[in-house]
Amino acid sequence: MVATTRLTCKGVGAGGSMRGMSRDRYVDFLRAWAILLVVLGHWLITGLVRHPDGTLTAPEMLLALPWTQWLTLGFQIMPLFFLAGGHAAGGSWARSRDAGATAAGWVGQRAVRLLLPTAAYSGLVLLAVGVCGPLGVDRATLALVGWAMAMQFWFLPVYLLISVLTPALYALHRRWGLRVPVVMGVVGFGVGAFVAAAGPPRSGLVEAVGAVNYLLVWGVVYQLGFCWRDGLLTTGGGRRTAAAMAVGGGAVFAALVGPGPFPVSLILVTGQDLSNTDPPSAALLAWAVAQVGVALWIAPAVRRALERDRAQRAVRALGSGSMALYLWHMLPVLIVAAAFYLTGLAPEPGYGSAGWWVLRVPWLLVLGAVLAGVVRALRPLERRLASVERAVRPDAGLRGAAAWRVWAGLGASVWALACFAGHGFAPGGAFPVLAALGLGAGTALLALPRRGGDLHDVDGTKDGDDLGDERGSAGADGDDGEWQRAV
Repeated sequence: MVATTRLTCKGVGAGGSMRGMSRDRYVDFLRAWAILLVVLGHWLITGLVRHPDGTLTAPEMLLALPWTQWLTLGFQIMPLFFLAGGHAAGGSWARSRDAGATAAGWVGQRAVRLLLPTAAYSGLVLLAVGVCGPLGVDRATLALVGWAMAMQFWFLPVYLLISVLTPALYALHRRWGLRVPVVMGVVGFGVGAFVAAAGPPRSGLVEAVGAVNYLLVWGVVYQLGFCWRDGLLTTGGGRRTAAAMAVGGGAVFAALVGPGPFPVSLILVTGQDLSNTDPPSAALLAWAVAQVGVALWIAPAVRRALERDRAQRAVRALGSGSMALYLWHMLPVLIVAAAFYLTGLAPEPGYGSAGWWVLRVPWLLVLGAVLAGVVRALRPLERRLASVERAVRPDAGLRGAAAWRVWAGLGASVWALACFAGHGFAPGGAFPVLAALGLGAGTALLALPRRGGDLHDVDGTKDGDDLGDERGSAGADGDDGEWQRAV
């Protein structure tokens, strides 16, 4: 039987909602492809150098080898996460709202799915930091490792904030349709231009204004996910719309990084006066629009390919473990570093030489094998977390004081995750007491208000199906999807 199916209902306009009767495997594919490139990208840019005194360093590849900044055009794949997330969240919120869910209940359920595995991961890393510090581990080494284990965390506070805003964003979508991402894009472009014109050093006001683009730029792509789901980007010449987005976005990006002031790298590079990601820039916005256009243009061909059983199995395999892959994919780097680099077993041609690039292939293969073992070892923990989630998941109809605990828990969690994203798990080699307490308190507050409404789970998606979990979801359209098990 072919599990891959196409959406059977077309959009009904800006105020309509597309009710796909079956799962859109292409949305699952986008998430799986994105998580795969995130993992491979982080591994590729991580190069270890062993010095004569036995110490290890990890040069910043994009800085040491400037030409590699062009590679970020392919590996900066996060727009696909937000596109797929908006597609799934729009359907989930529409169904839940129609069944009587509140914003607090719906957001709380999705936040718990995301934060439980994140808190478990963070707790184990923080435990290691707490043990290594008193044992006399070099503070610089501890800080580097703590940063590496948190380098993927920037996404989490941004996504949680956009999830909080989803009910309001979806209401705007129902009323104004495509005009919403257009207006958000114009404002985001203006913010990016303002930050670029201000130049270094940036004042606190400029930093604060620029930070708004974390919500505007990524919110544009999320909002396009709503439009995609409701057919606003795919009906009445959808292929032409997709091509126009791809070509137009690419052309604007080229103008902004060529004669314009922005760098080509879509990942932060130390020492650059202007970044495309911190905060998200006008150039990143243009590239995101182009990437969305490409994703929509190739959708029919990829959907046909996904009708093959082998392709479906591959997508399911990546999807079912995507949260573990996302959180834990830097642990294999530490394991391989200890096993092969600290012992001097790994061959070490000159950094960036032809021989070094050839050895990137076995480096990636070994890391992949180790990660497969890590994911397998984590399965009992994931099963336990799934049981805990079912026990503490907030009611969909949450109201009153219990709802306020959800918002307070989200605030504390977002703040803590932003601290980890910006400073790592061991800033300066020290234990981050306040951030650790913030994440613990935030997760606990979200887990407390199980009751407070008269609904428990009205979306039809079960067992944490927040990123297209393959354990038997009843949701449609690749729903419900931030990250197969939890993201």
